[in-house]
Amino acid sequence: MKDIMVIGIAGGTGSGKTTITDTLVREFGGDVSVIHHDNYYKAHHDMPYEERCLLNYDHPDAFDTELMIGHLDQLRSGKSIECPVYDYTIHDRSAETVLIRPTRVIIAEGILIYADPRLCERMDIKIFVDTDADVRILRRIRRDVQERGRSLESVISQYLTTVKPMHEQFVEPSKRRADIIIPEGGRNLVALEMVVQRVKAHIDHT
Repeated sequence: MKDIMVIGIAGGTGSGKTTITDTLVREFGGDVSVIHHDNYYKAHHDMPYEERCLLNYDHPDAFDTELMIGHLDQLRSGKSIECPVYDYTIHDRSAETVLIRPTRVIIAEGILIYADPRLCERMDIKIFVDTDADVRILRRIRRDVQERGRSLESVISQYLTTVKPMHEQFVEPSKRRADIIIPEGGRNLVALEMVVQRVKAHIDHT
């Protein structure tokens, strides 16, 4: 398949990446497919749950980025992939996979996708969602407690020990590789509309 556009959407935890991604999926439906970096967390089937809980999930080494790069290349060449599925409740990759078919627009989403230059090279547009840290931590607490079965104490501890320092070491510096920086994420309707129009122009001309 030719004329496939790859859009990267990065930003810190709770920044609003999902809101922008979901908006594009709603707007363009079957012309958009999404590949989440989070699904490429390395499998740790041989490790006890207690040890998996202590791993640093906010470091680039936590991801099987090689596999994601290979899958992105397959999609760009018009081939479907079997994307892994990560289960946050057990801190491990599940046995399931999800079939993702190539579409005119592919969105690669994740906090650390710009930390690897090889992923950046495969993207036509790189968006970074820039949201204040206090807003992001509140969103993360709500999400992890309500949707991922975590305790409030564990979310706060993880944020202070790994999420915040890894954001400052890896995520924030990767912002320099972005083409577009969107303050306040999905709440920035002007920026969101500009992205929608750019994607629409690509789809209309392919």
